[in-house]
Amino acid sequence: METNLRHIPKYYAPQWCFNGHIHTIARSLTGDSTPPSIVERIKIPTPDNDFLELDCAVVKDSQAVVALFHGLEGSSRRFYIVELMKLLIQKGFSVVAVNFRSCGSDLNRRRRFYHSGETEDFATVFRWIREQYPNQKLGAAGFSLGGNALLMSLAEEGTDHPVDAAAAVSVPYDLYMGAKLLSHGFNRIYEYHFLRTMRQKLKQKRKEYPDMPEFSGSTLFEYDEQVTAPLHGYDGAMDYYEQCSSRKTVEHIRTPTLLVHSREDPLCPVESMPVVKVLDNEFTDYIITDEGGHVGFWSIPQGWLNDIVGNYLHRKLLYSSDT
Repeated sequence: METNLRHIPKYYAPQWCFNGHIHTIARSLTGDSTPPSIVERIKIPTPDNDFLELDCAVVKDSQAVVALFHGLEGSSRRFYIVELMKLLIQKGFSVVAVNFRSCGSDLNRRRRFYHSGETEDFATVFRWIREQYPNQKLGAAGFSLGGNALLMSLAEEGTDHPVDAAAAVSVPYDLYMGAKLLSHGFNRIYEYHFLRTMRQKLKQKRKEYPDMPEFSGSTLFEYDEQVTAPLHGYDGAMDYYEQCSSRKTVEHIRTPTLLVHSREDPLCPVESMPVVKVLDNEFTDYIITDEGGHVGFWSIPQGWLNDIVGNYLHRKLLYSSDT
């Protein structure tokens, strides 16, 4: 395990988790059966007359609120959100789990969806939390695509960002590198899974917007080229990847932020992680494990990832003088 932090518990994986695919798939298959916390589903408006769905768990007398952001085609009901939410609640945090546009119970109103560099919706969420909880510290944790967009948001606003501490797990720091990797070998299974629901949403959206872009490809790159880029104002997939890859913005983060990644991540190669920039930035810390998967870290004992993220946020939000 490689890290620039002190006193981090070593990560131990069971022997039967012999590669990143096993970690990723096993955690997804077993974790998604975890019952969610009791939450209140709230719809909040966006400035462009759309909405976001939030799952809110309010803890009495909490001193901090943590916003959670899921990955590509995920939701607030994914295991990594549900499990971290439960731990944070136990630690006394209130929690707001965000569903990106089209990822909640209702399809969003506008012609657009969400993407890896969407920071305006993050700003909307953070504004809402500040209004609802004006006297509490604000934390955030993002996974995969949600982690990438969170890092973009933190970098854009720098010292003016409302978040006091953050964590990002299994981030696709280089979107083009991740898209290429997703279209090779066993990874095509993940790609098929993502594109299946994306096709369904596109078909459903076309009922209201007949001029929606057509998708005629079979890879995520082709989807981003034909749909994501034109829908969200980018000049093709490469322009989208170039502008929305967080690896080039990490140096501008001015919020204490922990980055967690696995060398065996099958979807987001660790080589894309800008370790030198992270080391050069006094506000960013990192952990790279030798084993583990994509947002799936099966550990002995269980819960290593949640403990790492939860303890980091607890320390930074409630004991900011402790490094």
